[in-house]
Amino acid sequence: MYTDQYLALFCAALVVLGLVAFFTARAKAARVRAGGTAMTAQPDQYGWFGVLSTAAPALGVSLVGAMSMLLIGGTIPTAMLLVVSIGVACMGLVGGILMVRPAFHARRAIEAFVRFMLAGAALISILTTLGILVSIISEALRFFQMQGFWDFITGTVWNPGASFLEAAGRGEEGASAAQFGSLPLFAGTFMITAIAMLVAIPIGLLSAIYMSEFAGSRVRGIAKPVLEVLAGIPTVVYGFFAAITVAPLIVTAAQLLGLEADFNNALAPGIVMGIMIIPFISSLSDDVIHSVPDSMRQGALALGLTQGETIRDVVVPAALPGIISASLLAVSRALGETMIVVMAAGMLPNLTANPLDNMTTVTVRIVAALTGDQEFASAETLSAFALGLVLFVVTLTLNLVSVIMIRRFREKYRVNNL
Repeated sequence: MYTDQYLALFCAALVVLGLVAFFTARAKAARVRAGGTAMTAQPDQYGWFGVLSTAAPALGVSLVGAMSMLLIGGTIPTAMLLVVSIGVACMGLVGGILMVRPAFHARRAIEAFVRFMLAGAALISILTTLGILVSIISEALRFFQMQGFWDFITGTVWNPGASFLEAAGRGEEGASAAQFGSLPLFAGTFMITAIAMLVAIPIGLLSAIYMSEFAGSRVRGIAKPVLEVLAGIPTVVYGFFAAITVAPLIVTAAQLLGLEADFNNALAPGIVMGIMIIPFISSLSDDVIHSVPDSMRQGALALGLTQGETIRDVVVPAALPGIISASLLAVSRALGETMIVVMAAGMLPNLTANPLDNMTTVTVRIVAALTGDQEFASAETLSAFALGLVLFVVTLTLNLVSVIMIRRFREKYRVNNL
């Protein structure tokens, strides 16, 4: 038999045993209660406990067996694993039925199992984050053994083109040419992100204020879904728009002003990225502003404030923690964008403060380092992990700053309204 046939047989056996456990446990609990004995739970709850005691141990055994074969490389016959799992399910069925007695609280046992599953889901998220961090740090340390950390952070030239020679045993030829100064990459990343935020935050916040405070329910019901359509457009389409439409317009406008602009400039992807991020800020800010209690608006209007003053002095401060969260979520989204930058800004590291020049970002360099026929042990490939580690630290710092700002604004607003 094939593996999918074993899996289908296992699922069918679990369903049958679960049904037997449910109806048998429920019937036993109903008989005990019909005899005049008080039960600590309902018959259906005893039935569901029987299902859990039958299925959970069997699924645990099968999961442990599968993980041992995948991760450890163990050889467990599929038929044996199936028989053992079904046997454990039968023992769980018998144990679940034996547990049906007046002193046993089935509802609390089910709730404890649910809490355990929720805690396990949260633990998986935490362990996944730690696993990502450990994998990045381990490879980044290999890179920093080849290149100095201080030179990597403060260097102004990124030229790893000949670093593959070192991995090929010709390090003397490539050592002088390979330079890994990350400042041009992070300068391009922050430049394009800043341009995107200058576009996205004002437009997104003002559109959220309009939809929440001025637009009627009919206009809001149409405008908000249409605006959120922007979030569903693939980034490659935005990249086409930036490269074919926005970049030539910027070059033409710069020529009219007597300025020089490259077709691969930082301004075009920044503007288009800002357009792409507008739905993130607008939708989240609209929900936050809309959740401000209407009594606060009515109280401000009763004190003589105009609608504009009410929005500025009451509504926006009350929603400010949520607006900050939405803005920093958009910043994180912009920091990780790659496709628009590749298509509109190019891949040339350039340390400049002129947004009309050619620039690139950290994520673009990471993609370039990890694609193609590259030697994994070379400094160029390992530099991707070093860049990822620094970008991770930057994103983590932004999140910490956002938490501090949100708490301060929340405490300030709470004090002012006491």
